[in-house]
Order: sequence, then structure tokens, then C-alpha cells
Amino acid sequence: MPPFAPPKLVGDGLPVDCLDGQARPYLNLDAAASTNALPAVATRVHEFLPWYSSVHRGAGYKSRFATRAYEEARMAALSFAGREAEGRDVAIICRNTTEAINHLAFRLDLNRDDVVITTVVEHHANLLPWARFCQRRFVECDQEGTFDASAVKQVLEKGPRPRLLAVTGASNVSGWLPPLDELIDMAHEHGVPVLVDAAQLAPHRKLPVSADYLAWSGHKMYAPFGAGVLVAPRSVFATGDPFLAGGGAVELVDLDEVTWTDPPEREEAGSPNVIGAIALHEAIDELDRIGFEGITGHDEDIARQMRKGLAAIDRVRVLGPRSDARILPVAAFTLEGMPHALVAARLSAEYGIGVRHGCFCAHPYLIRLLGLRQHEVATYREAVRAGDHRSMPGAVRASAGVNTSAADIDRFLGAVGELAGGVVAPAVYRQDPATGDYWPEGDLPGWSESDRALGASCSRG
Repeated sequence: MPPFAPPKLVGDGLPVDCLDGQARPYLNLDAAASTNALPAVATRVHEFLPWYSSVHRGAGYKSRFATRAYEEARMAALSFAGREAEGRDVAIICRNTTEAINHLAFRLDLNRDDVVITTVVEHHANLLPWARFCQRRFVECDQEGTFDASAVKQVLEKGPRPRLLAVTGASNVSGWLPPLDELIDMAHEHGVPVLVDAAQLAPHRKLPVSADYLAWSGHKMYAPFGAGVLVAPRSVFATGDPFLAGGGAVELVDLDEVTWTDPPEREEAGSPNVIGAIALHEAIDELDRIGFEGITGHDEDIARQMRKGLAAIDRVRVLGPRSDARILPVAAFTLEGMPHALVAARLSAEYGIGVRHGCFCAHPYLIRLLGLRQHEVATYREAVRAGDHRSMPGAVRASAGVNTSAADIDRFLGAVGELAGGVVAPAVYRQDPATGDYWPEGDLPGWSESDRALGASCSRG
């Protein structure tokens, strides 16, 4: 097989201003949060825009054209999940993974005595929705942030029997890949269906065909146009009220009565995101063209280079598994003596490198990876409730995508090495107590006070 050639994404190499007055090509190492579009995706959207129209309810040529394209995107999502077009499952097109899991939690008809098993490794999207409807039982992790099948089995076998096992396909913090096939088989042996939060998994690996429910997001797989997918058995949506009520989800409405239509339309009230669906379809096709065998090999090479390179830098601590096996190209780390928010700010302002910092919408997991004690967490919580985010615990996360090259990782490691080595900052950084973020003082283009964007902290979530 020929060497893997990382494809370019829209926006790669865009010059950004740095504090020394130089413009550097932007290096995005925040793929675990969101990805730029593959060129084929942007082209497909551009080609489709003149044909955009309302779907499902228009008689005009463009409406029929758009409806066909939208439904073809649905079929592509089913195929990507390893499902048959006319099989027992449906694909609900929604905004993202968070909405998909909330949608499923609502439609499973859970009650307060029901139990859903999830894990402490999860993103908040696979923790918080279940708490609204039922009890949660958690699988703990070890000091490296992993768990094995035996840990899941112990929780599965506790009474009462759970309604569902909801587990991540890949950690958005450490990049760790749980043994999904083994976990799914074990859950099924106990009569428990499985939801896989595939938000991080989908851009990197084939989805597990044996999972009962799958949720993932287009914006993490090079289709940043606001569409996500929930794949589930049609029977889940055949009765009961849909998650959203409105036009498109009904057959007949009177002032005090409604007849809902069949799934999947029953679950997609309102005008759907046709452009997002078109983009997602093209991203699926493009990833298939690139080939997951090549993507997996590239991931492993980049993950090994990034994690070993960081571990070799004095004062840097890499969080998560020590082994490079079963790891995506994601690395969360801390730099002794420098707050995570300042590390991220300096990488951006001085080197043109974009990373994420904070708790990555996975607070329970990061607390465990950092080894924080309960009294420490309580102290941080009280400060945050008082509006002070300066001492919020967290880490820095670098995450690579299909476009990341070995040279990109060398550039990143060189920058972290300089920070760890004590290179003097070219400006004074001030911390905002309300957000915890740092900002350099001065009036250089791109970094003046007027350039500060309004909004929430970079590290919240």
C-alpha cells in the first residue's frame, strides 16, 4: 500500500498574525472539537446550493430534487453505520451527537426506576441526558483512564437489570478506544442493548455494526454544516410522541388531536438541515474514498509521534494510557508551572497553533486523570460559583485529523518544548477572572483589546 498522503482541508495554511508581527500558517490541532471541511464537501455544497429547496412537501422540480438528495444522505448514513437501506433501523438526521443522545433518551420511554449504565470516561453528552429520565450506574476507570470488559461486566450484573449500556466509542480527552466489540457482545449476553457515542470515533474508524444505537456528528468528520445522525431501530419511534412536535411529523392535526406520521419523518419536525445532510453524505463518501485502512495507519503514526514527543519534554505530563495501543491522535497534557489556559494562549498568540484547554466537556473523567481529591474539587466548585474561573483545573489537548502531517506535529512539539524550556513571552499575559482565559497586552493586529471576541470562556464545557 502506498504511503498515506494527508489531504488538505479548506482553510489549511491560512496565515494568522502572531505577537512578533509575523504571520504564520495556522496549525489546527483541535480536530476533536470540530474539523474544517474536506474540499470535496465544500464543492458538493457549492454545487447543490442553486438546487436548494424545501424537502418532502413541495411539488416543484427543485423541491423533488432536494428531497431525493436529502433521502440519499439518509441512506448513506445508514450504510456508514453498517445498516441495510430497507432493514429494521432508521437514521434520524439531527444537529449533532448531543441532540441525538437527548433524542434517544426521550424516546426510550424511561422511568425514574430504570437504570442506564454509562462510564466516567464519557463526554457530558452521554452523561447528562440520562440523569433527566432515570438512574445512572457508572463504570469506573483506572489511573490511566481506561477500563476493561470485566469492569463493565461487574456493573452489568448488578440488579436491577439495566435498560441500556451507553458508552463512548473513543474518548475526546485521552483518545482511548474502549474494546467496543467485546463490550457490546457482553452487554447483549446480558440482554442489554448498547448505545455508542461515536462522535470521536466516526472520523477515524469504522462504526461498530453490532451496536443497537449509534450517534455521531458531521462537524467532527469534515462536514461542518450542522448535521448529525441517530441510528436506531424503527420500532423505537413507531409509537408515542416524537422528541419535537411540529410540521412534517404529522399525518393529521385537529385542535385537540394529532396523528403522527411514520418514522423517520415522525422524528424530524420542522424544516430539516438539507445542506448539512448533503455535506455529511459527501464526507461519508470522501472518507470511504480515502479509505479507513489508510486513515487508521495515519492515526497510529501521528498518535505515537505526538504522545512520545510530549512525554520526552521535561515538565510535560501526558494524561491517559501509557501504551500507544488503541489510541486516537489525541493527547491531553499539563505543563508544570504554567496554567493550561496560559499554555493554550501562548501556543496561539506566539506560534499560530490552535489547541483546546480546560476540561473538554468531560469533567468527571478529567478530574480522575488529574488525580484531584474531593476537597480540591469542592474548592474549585466554590470559586466557580462565585464567578472566579482563574484556578479551574484542566489540561491542554492537541488533537489531529486526517490532514495532520508529521511536520505539523514536529512544529507543535517544538513550540511546547520552547515553552517548557522557559522561553520568555514577548508580551505580558493577563488573566480574566470571569473566564480564566489569558490575553496578551498590546495593540498588535489580531491581538489588541478590540480583537477580543465576546462570549464564554474557552475552557468551559
